[in-house]
Amino acid sequence: MASSGLFHVVDTRQFDRPMLDRLCRLATHVRVLAKTKAGAQGLQALAPDRRAMLYFTQPSTRTFLSFNSACHILGMQTSEIRSPSISSEVKGETFEDSIRTFSSYADVIIMRTPEGGKAARAAELMDSIPRPVPVINAGSGPDQHPTQALLDIYTLERSFERRGGIDGKTIAMMGDLRRGRTVRSLSYLMKNYSQVRLRFVAPPGYEIRRDILDHLEVHGVAYQSTSRLEDVIGELDALYVTRLQSEYDDSDQPGKADYAAYSIGPEQLKNFPADAIVMHPLPRGPELDPAIDNDPRVMYWRQERNGMWMRVALLAAIFELDGSLNVN
Repeated sequence: MASSGLFHVVDTRQFDRPMLDRLCRLATHVRVLAKTKAGAQGLQALAPDRRAMLYFTQPSTRTFLSFNSACHILGMQTSEIRSPSISSEVKGETFEDSIRTFSSYADVIIMRTPEGGKAARAAELMDSIPRPVPVINAGSGPDQHPTQALLDIYTLERSFERRGGIDGKTIAMMGDLRRGRTVRSLSYLMKNYSQVRLRFVAPPGYEIRRDILDHLEVHGVAYQSTSRLEDVIGELDALYVTRLQSEYDDSDQPGKADYAAYSIGPEQLKNFPADAIVMHPLPRGPELDPAIDNDPRVMYWRQERNGMWMRVALLAAIFELDGSLNVN
């Protein structure tokens, strides 16, 4: 494993507080550098000899574009496969053989799949071959989305930078928590912050899974579950809203729910604290009223932009480029 402490990025449980703080500092640093012509040129000169494979077999807009842009900011060349129908998998090639082939042509594999566990399988394969390359999980079915959680942490830190950061804050996650990989990954990271209080707001049948609650209990993270936003809205520092994850409908899917009760618009914001923030990983559905887009407490468009800078920081850390950037 690289001395930076990062090689594969598969699961948010691999991150500790020093690494999270380091990535946030690095994201801010590259963001500032990129605002000037000289800084942008300096960033592009960091990794022109590196190549990235973007293997996205699940539809994506923000994650794909932000990773692609992040690579280009660092001068990296990119190749992409956005459907297994245009790879040799249609001829019967195994997933493992495809991944090993990518490693012959790229220095990092950034992958997004509709099936859970595939990024972990790819990382395990890389660890067994003579020329391993890092694997970055850009979304693995309903189980993990670690880089989304990293940009969420960065957004929270930036939003609370004048209020002591994430420590001591009350954060609610609302919506389809049962199948939402973004809330799973972000919940795992909360063990790194002191005195954080989580509030899980979900319709019956869509509650956060027991394994996440077990993790929080083991690490002493306080939480409360409710089916009513009004029970907690007045005490929040942040509300993380998620959509109905309909792409994962299956025989084990929850029953129908009144998802309108888990939406936020002008009416709900009347009871929202003046210094609290609203987040959403996007894309949005009816749970997020566009009428609130210009409210100063809304952070989801900034959150989207933060994704690119956090992914630049992540790539820089993996390839140990941050030493060239003079970041402490």
